[in-house]
Amino acid sequence: MLAYTARRALATIPVMGLVALFVFSLLYLAPGDPAAVMAGDQATAADVERIRATLGLDRPFLVRFGEWLWNVLHGDLGRSIFTDMPVTDLIGQRVGPTLSLMVLTLILSIAIAVPLGVVAAWRKGEFIDRFVMFFAVLGFSLPVFVVGYLLAYVFALKLEWFPVQGYSPPQNGFWQFLRGLILPSFALGLVYIALIARITRATMLEVISQDYIRTARAKGLGPTSILFLHALKNASLPIVTVIGIGVGLLIGGAVVTESVFAIPGLGRLTVDAILRRDYPIIQGVVLLFSFSYVLINLMVDLLYSLLDPRIRY
Repeated sequence: MLAYTARRALATIPVMGLVALFVFSLLYLAPGDPAAVMAGDQATAADVERIRATLGLDRPFLVRFGEWLWNVLHGDLGRSIFTDMPVTDLIGQRVGPTLSLMVLTLILSIAIAVPLGVVAAWRKGEFIDRFVMFFAVLGFSLPVFVVGYLLAYVFALKLEWFPVQGYSPPQNGFWQFLRGLILPSFALGLVYIALIARITRATMLEVISQDYIRTARAKGLGPTSILFLHALKNASLPIVTVIGIGVGLLIGGAVVTESVFAIPGLGRLTVDAILRRDYPIIQGVVLLFSFSYVLINLMVDLLYSLLDPRIRY
């Protein structure tokens, strides 16, 4: 197990290197002169040159990339062009709301989607199966911002069960903290729930047709034991895979969700940075999201070896 873990961890190093190269290249791939765009129409030539020097655009690409990568490895993501604050500090101030939103969304999505997919497979062709498939299609069809506005209108404005917008930190009360994240989590997680439910149903349909499931039924085991103790365990690899891949949906959807519900997280920080062409912040946030996604996929690979020890060899 230790050797397998070491091999998988080493395999992520070149991937992270390529990600870092792409993120740094965003500054050079941007159309036009980034320094002139950030300086604005009223800027003088001296202002443009100052910004070019700050961004390192007056030096060779490889030299600047090497310096930037060295600083990143030491925890320095640069400074914001507009606020002159360290990017790591700005990210540190915003990472809490985004992490809370994504963790709650992940928990709710798995807790809802997996049982739905299992029951739909068990009752194939019946009403519950058709309902799950309809829900899955609906979840894929509706954009995140549409779901967010609908939930806010019904449950916040009309029923007044939840706040319309905003974020309350946990130290202000756990219930207030949770109330502010429930609607954003459902809006962000709808497509994720649909994805996991469909994959769970498809995988379970294949598994419950196996001989050992018929043997378990013949022995008199109940549906709960058959589905969740026998079938789901053997169907877990594709489900775990789609959960890991689907984290990318959460990362992308968090930007829209935080804008709809006015959550001061990394998504809002990214949108503000893009509007102001604050490239150091954009690079820092994209790098953080990319590395997080790579690490999550590494964890999924390691989880494979626990669910199926044959994968280690």
